[in-house]
Order: sequence, then structure tokens, then C-alpha cells
Amino acid sequence: MKLVKGSITVRLVAMFAAAALATFALIGAALHGVLVRELERHQYEELDTTLKSLQYWIGAIGTADRWSRVQARMDALTPEDGSVRFWVLSDDPRFQYGKGLAELDGLTREANGRSSSILLPGQERPFRTLSVHIPPFEGRPAVRLIVGRNSEPYERTRKTFLSALLLLGLGGVLVVVLAGYWIARVGLRPLERLSGEAQALRPKTLSQRLQTTALPVELSALADAFNGALSRLEEAYGQLEAFNADVAHELRTPLANLIGSTQVALSRQRSAGDFEEVLQANLEDLERLRSIVNDMLFLARADRGEVATGLVLTPVALEVRKTIDFFEFVLDESRTQVGIAGDVQAEARLESALFRRAMSNLLQNAIEHSPPGAQITVTLREEPAATWIAVSNPGAAIDEAHLQHLFDRFYRVDAARNDGGGEHHGHGLGLAIVKAVASMHGGQVSASSEGGVNTFAFSVSRTG
Repeated sequence: MKLVKGSITVRLVAMFAAAALATFALIGAALHGVLVRELERHQYEELDTTLKSLQYWIGAIGTADRWSRVQARMDALTPEDGSVRFWVLSDDPRFQYGKGLAELDGLTREANGRSSSILLPGQERPFRTLSVHIPPFEGRPAVRLIVGRNSEPYERTRKTFLSALLLLGLGGVLVVVLAGYWIARVGLRPLERLSGEAQALRPKTLSQRLQTTALPVELSALADAFNGALSRLEEAYGQLEAFNADVAHELRTPLANLIGSTQVALSRQRSAGDFEEVLQANLEDLERLRSIVNDMLFLARADRGEVATGLVLTPVALEVRKTIDFFEFVLDESRTQVGIAGDVQAEARLESALFRRAMSNLLQNAIEHSPPGAQITVTLREEPAATWIAVSNPGAAIDEAHLQHLFDRFYRVDAARNDGGGEHHGHGLGLAIVKAVASMHGGQVSASSEGGVNTFAFSVSRTG
């Protein structure tokens, strides 16, 4: 799997890296904050310890003669690098100690124990200080003791820790990126296998299916959905091949008749009457060809999503009666009767021409597949969103396996449709047109065969 823009591997690695960076940043910030607080606490604890020790000594000194001992002790506690320093502020110069006392005069106004930071000349980092007020004792006036510690060592420690933290964090992110890349590659191997299987599919191998064994749950669902799509594609491809064969067959017969009759007519001298008979026969075949072409064009428009226009709220029973009247001669000839039952007051928004076309196909199909003298029933049924029109006729039972395909183009079942000539002018598109008209009206179709009665129905939306 190549790393390309938008690839799953790149996205997963980027998300791993972002998650790791955010995690390490939060942990690093928390650790850095803890370190800073602990360093400050440590500094002030050391200052406080030293401050209290000297406070005890100074508090017990009451004369200038003994003050030299305090000075000697503070000299001894002052390291050579000057990282710790002491100051004693007093109105009496004999009880003062430390360098730069004038710069510290502002500290005398601070409360006992309050910390402050001062930057001494020649120093890069400030001193952190603690101070305490010591009351007068015997001949010694009140003094203020200040203890300071250079913050440079602590700041150096903080910087070293921060640098190490950054390096470790970046290293950790790099490790996570590499591990995430490996994990993504391993985790996506089943997807690569599925991709390879899908690429190997060809029109002649549509019966093959993706292997779903040992797949993760998420990919298994995807593979099942893809296999379902393959099944539908295989079925559609098979129907298309059968459809093409049926079209060729339906067109070949009238074309062969036209060519044959024309060749016979031209094979020798004919009278005008003979040519008139040939032309009359040819006209019938041409009408059949035109009917097939028109029906195919109509179905093509329906397949492209064309919907019925000019819808008018119409009593459905009225349109059904008009269609029945159109078949009056055929019904009288076959002694067949047609009755209307159900919700005879039902109304729906219809395009009358399309509706009558669908009704004509259903009635013609029922008449041709009913015995002479049969009773055909048109049942109307209102539902909240649609009105159903069902045409029932007595006839040979239709197997359940065929019912769902009867509205497909050129689909014929000998047991149900005699010799296949029952549908719209005998070319197998009548029920397909019914389905298209129902779809153009936002409806559906259905077929059933029970108790010697076959029922074909379609619905139209009541809302339009």
C-alpha cells in the first residue's frame, strides 16, 4: 500500500502522531509544572532553615562586642561562589552586615517571612530571599535579617529537565509514528486482500464473491455489502443479456417477415392487388416494430426518473370504467364480464393517459388469460398514502418463483401466459409498462396467485 494523499495509512499515522504529541505535551507540561513548584519549595525550605538558625543566634546577642560572633558565623555560612548571602539591616551601623545594604532598604518595609527576588549587580539571575524582623535585645536595636539564595542553579536544572523532556517527547512521537505505521500496515492487510479480489473481478466472473472468512467485523460487513452489490449486479447483467436477446428476437421476427414477403413479392411479376396484399402484411409488421420501439422509449424515459406531470385529482373508478368501455367489443366477443369492487369512491392524483395505458395492459392481460365467460374483478383499495388498483381473473396458477419477475421486461412464463403472446401486443412489455406507470405516479406493483385467481395490481400516490 503506497503512502499517498488521502490514504488510510497516512491518516492513521497522522492521528497516532497527533494523539501522541498531545499526550506527551500534556504530561510534559504537568511534569514541568511539578518540577518548578518543587524547586521553588526546596529553595524556600533551605532559606527558611537558615533564616531560623540565624534568627535564634541574633536574637540572643544584645551587645556590639558579641555581634562579631554573628558576623563570623554568617561569613562561615556564605559559600565561596556567593550563591547564598546574608544581610542585616539596622539603624545602628554597628549591627549591620552584608554588601549593598542601601539597595535592600526597600525590603525593610516587608512583612516577616515574605519572599522577594532581587537582582544584584553582576548577577544574571535574581536572588530569592526571605526576611524576618528581630526585636531589640539589651543594647541591640531591632534589626531585619535577610537570607538570599541565587536562583541560577535551580533555573539551570529546570532548563536541563525541559530540554530532556522535549527530546524524550519528540523521540516518543517518532516511536509512536513508526509503530503506528506498522500497525496500520498490518491492520489494513485484509483490506488490501479485498481490494485485490475486487480488482480481479471481470464481467465473465461476476459469480465470484469476496472471501469474508477471518475478516474483522467492520470489513466483514463491508464485504457482505459488496457481495450483495455483486449479486444484484450479476442479476442485472443477466437480465440485460436476456433483455438484449429478447429485443433481438422480437425485432428479428417482424424484420424477417418483412424481408421474406418483400423478396417473394419481387421474385416474379405481380399484379397491383398482390403488391397491395404484401404491403398490407408488411404494414402490420411495421406497426409491431413501431409498438416495440415506442414501448422501449417509454420505458427508457421511466428508467431515467421521468415522473407523471399534469396530475389531476380524479375519481379512480371513473377512469377504470372508461378503460373498460374501450374493451367493450373484446369483452362481448369472449363473453367476459368486468366488475368494479372495493372503495369505488377512491380518488387519486392521476395523469389520465398514463393511467389508462396501465389499466389497458392489465385488462388485456386478464382477458387473454381467462377462459371464455370468465368474471374479471377490478378492486380499488384506499390507503393513507396510496390507492391500489387490482385486476383479478381466473386462470392457471403461477408459481411463486415467477411472481416477483412478472413485471420484468420480456419475462414470460408459459404456465401463466399460455404461449407468451398475452402481453401488450404479444411482445412482453405490457406489465413492465404498468410498473413504469406506477413508478411515475410514486406507486408500486404486486402480483399474487391464490385459489385459481391471479391478481395483478399497481398503486398511485394520493398526494401526487
